[in-house]
Amino acid sequence: MSEYDVHLASFDELHPRTAYLLWQLRESVFVVEQSCPYPELDGLDLEPATRHLWVEGEGAPVGYLRILETAGPDAAGQARIGRVLVAKPWRGRGLAESLMRAALDHVGSRPSVLDAQSHLAHWYGRFGFEVVGPEFVEDGIPHVPMRRAAA
Repeated sequence: MSEYDVHLASFDELHPRTAYLLWQLRESVFVVEQSCPYPELDGLDLEPATRHLWVEGEGAPVGYLRILETAGPDAAGQARIGRVLVAKPWRGRGLAESLMRAALDHVGSRPSVLDAQSHLAHWYGRFGFEVVGPEFVEDGIPHVPMRRAAA
């Protein structure tokens, strides 16, 4: 496994150029590559507790994920990991693993959840996530809800 420098910032800490490049990267993977026309900019990026993690290659972001703080009586204190991606030319180099490890270091001992594309459930299992519900389809792609218990 290769180790990459993972950057972490809140929205207010992001340089405007970096923010633009992160949103462009997310759109290129989730909307264009996966052919899922949906409102990618959902407002959650602006939340004070949201953390953006990314890896750069050749002067621009090439891998990304975000961590949301969840609310509600059953989810308080739990983190939600989402928008996990690596640009196509950079896949297979360990970037996603570096991002996930950095995210889990940030989350610490708190429980965390994510909705994995079904074909990636085994990969997320390597980080302690377990499927906790039935498969569902989101934007035409099968997903499974997964949870990692408090450490």
